[in-house]
Amino acid sequence: MLKYQEIALKIEKKIHFENLAQGSRLPSLGELITQYQVSKSTIVKSLAILENRGIIFQVQGSGIFVRKRKRKGYINFMENQGFTHDLEEFNLTSTILNLEIIYPNEEIMNNLNCSANEEVYWVKRIRYINGQTLCVEESYYKKEIVPYLNKEILNDSIFEYLQNALNINIGFSDKYLKVGKINTELAAQLQLPDKSPALFVEELFYLNTGEPFDFSKTIYNYEHSQFFLQGSNAKN
Repeated sequence: MLKYQEIALKIEKKIHFENLAQGSRLPSLGELITQYQVSKSTIVKSLAILENRGIIFQVQGSGIFVRKRKRKGYINFMENQGFTHDLEEFNLTSTILNLEIIYPNEEIMNNLNCSANEEVYWVKRIRYINGQTLCVEESYYKKEIVPYLNKEILNDSIFEYLQNALNINIGFSDKYLKVGKINTELAAQLQLPDKSPALFVEELFYLNTGEPFDFSKTIYNYEHSQFFLQGSNAKN
């Protein structure tokens, strides 16, 4: 984890620990520099992360303020690092359906910008929230970037492993959403009737260098999943 990411996490934890209300003023830029003993550019990057995540807002000439927190149990679609952080107050568990090293098909090659002879990890698992089916995840990771995965890692947050154990710096992601009906296989995995509605999400995650490394498909159980988006920088 880079220093500015570490500082952003500390500020966020302080906001939650002190249960700061919407509109609460945070220390100024200069005070944060002194408090955390880091450079101005590091604090600016930390605040940008928090602002993009909807945790704070900044008013030029007035200060840094706490933004209204999301409702409990909602997944932030603006996040680039999975939903474990959004649902940390819940019991998240997994059933691993597949963990294999494969060679990519055309769809995977096009998304990960890789060749047919490059190995990728194929991961498929069912995620549960408090024992109820939340989603079915299917992900493909470039093995040259993610060299090792096992079932123990897959039982927890993969993104925490990528950042903390492998020191992978995740930059940004693209998300594609559609609503459709599930087939018999998905219905059994999601514990829903056949042809039930579901939200289908394809995501492509990039390193901070712009290189794609993770192509994922997630199908959410409509009964147990909730989402939110936050707008910012509105212009007339």
